[in-house]
Amino acid sequence: QKTFSLWIFGLLFISLSGAHGLSKFPENFVVAKRNDSSPVTLTCSTKTTGHITWKLDGEEIDVDSGDNFQQDSSILTVLEVDTPTLGEYSCWRGEEMLSSTYLLLEAEEEDALDSLLSCRAKSYDCVFSCSWTSSGYELVRLGLGQDCSEDEKSCHWISSSDLLSDGAFQFEVSHFLSPYTEESTMLVITAEAIADLSILRRTTRFYLRDIIEPDSPQIVRCQEMEQDLNVTIEPPSSWSTPHSFFSLEHQIEYELKDNGKTGLSSSALIPKRISKLRVRSRDQLVLSAWSQWTPWKNVTH
Repeated sequence: QKTFSLWIFGLLFISLSGAHGLSKFPENFVVAKRNDSSPVTLTCSTKTTGHITWKLDGEEIDVDSGDNFQQDSSILTVLEVDTPTLGEYSCWRGEEMLSSTYLLLEAEEEDALDSLLSCRAKSYDCVFSCSWTSSGYELVRLGLGQDCSEDEKSCHWISSSDLLSDGAFQFEVSHFLSPYTEESTMLVITAEAIADLSILRRTTRFYLRDIIEPDSPQIVRCQEMEQDLNVTIEPPSSWSTPHSFFSLEHQIEYELKDNGKTGLSSSALIPKRISKLRVRSRDQLVLSAWSQWTPWKNVTH
């Protein structure tokens, strides 16, 4: 008896969870503002006339007996929005579903987008990556441009290209800025995230140069000179070309053989008596973020 009860409870839990979980962004949705007592109106998309019934998550709404819903022809008014009234509203004529829309609630999250989204460009080419680092969201999407920040239908939303093990969402964003002209246009990124039928919407703006962080460079060789060691470093393969135009500056960290102390050099010439070294790079013109260090390379001579 106990096992059967647990089994029934499990089925109910799964069914309730599934009812309120979304596997993708709904095509149509309306967002109710939090702490706002204003009613919300939903419109059935139909051009024909006739009796219409409304359903919430598949259950027919009895507008005559309830005091929270009012129907006027093809328009349904939700007088007071709370958790039980969130979900998928569909309008029907007989057995035919005419249209559907989700009623979502504005999220409580007050953090700025900068604390939720981290973007990085490894070059001035036409793609940069963003990571949504805030956990607890089922769905996240990004939009680039003014039409997305203004919630226009023309916005092209970008879905996550990868879900990382820590629950973060990874995105690849394409842009159309020319790398050869002085940057005067800011990139406008809008993010939408859904959790438990609540939706968070935030917009941030930045210049491409502000998110430049090259990949680690390549240590080609260490040439022994009379007094010093000459280190030849090449940009990473992902860096923009020509390298004469997109110049990088390098920094070398080395460890001395004699006492194990470390030193830094912005010159390719470093002390000869070292045991190992590593390098990193950044954009020389805009002084971008430094790349990650290369792995330590042992030096024998």
